[in-house]
Amino acid sequence: MEELIEILEEINPDVDYRTEKHLVKSGILTSFEMVLLLTRISEEFGVRIPPGKIVPEIFDSAESIYQMIEELEEEN
Repeated sequence: MEELIEILEEINPDVDYRTEKHLVKSGILTSFEMVLLLTRISEEFGVRIPPGKIVPEIFDSAESIYQMIEELEEEN
């Protein structure tokens, strides 16, 4: 989880990712930042994120993003 928080803070350091629950819905993560995040997740965690997983429900909080990463790692 700490690796993910570090990635998120590199993209936008002005957010408390441990408590924020509306990263996409509130517009905190822009479409450009989402592309950066998807790229960094793939690089750092070695997972490919299928298009069906790129939805606001998953990307609205660091917790749900990390849960998705863990699920994808288990599938590999």
